[in-house]
Amino acid sequence: MTIEHPALPSFRTRANLRDEIIQTLRAAVISGELRPGVVYSAPSLAAQFGVSATPVREAMLDLAKEGLIETVRNKGFRVTELSEKDLDDLSELRALIEVPTVRRITEAGVDPAVIERLRPLATAIEEAAAAGNLITHVKADLEFHLGLLAEAGNSHLVETVRSLRARSRIYGLRSLADAGELVPSSHEHAELLDLVAAGDADGAEALMRRHIRHVRGIWAH
Repeated sequence: MTIEHPALPSFRTRANLRDEIIQTLRAAVISGELRPGVVYSAPSLAAQFGVSATPVREAMLDLAKEGLIETVRNKGFRVTELSEKDLDDLSELRALIEVPTVRRITEAGVDPAVIERLRPLATAIEEAAAAGNLITHVKADLEFHLGLLAEAGNSHLVETVRSLRARSRIYGLRSLADAGELVPSSHEHAELLDLVAAGDADGAEALMRRHIRHVRGIWAH
């Protein structure tokens, strides 16, 4: 079965086209807008983006290298399906890395300019949640967390978290958004910035741990 019309934006006027397509398709996979077991063709996705099939096909091949999707001969691409154990394992790894890192950067102190640079992303996460725009929500969420973790000064750590987050799935986002329950949990990003700015390492650590637990314990179902 092929779904021809997932909720994807148009990129007719965008620069850095390939990067935008990769980021959007990655977010569509993470958010569950592109579903496991469904075969998607590059031409049909390209039609929604308003571009030719070539950059979409190239982007999907890149995502296949990341293990997010797999090629289906003469048909297109299919999102890789993860087991409950896979999702548990990925969440455990994220917690092992992200929670102590957030504590460490809070204890070290974060430049107020960095906090102010991240605040618009926290707002964008909430606004996208309120609008039910899951792809924008996931893209802003990823940029926010990687931007904060970058303050640890370890690029390898940031890339590891990027990979772990990309391989995760948040299948329950659509139902939460439709029920109006996504905004409160999205507000945790603004709360986290307040705790980091205040130098509250205990509070930031606890919130980050709770945030990851929300993703796995609620959204993945």
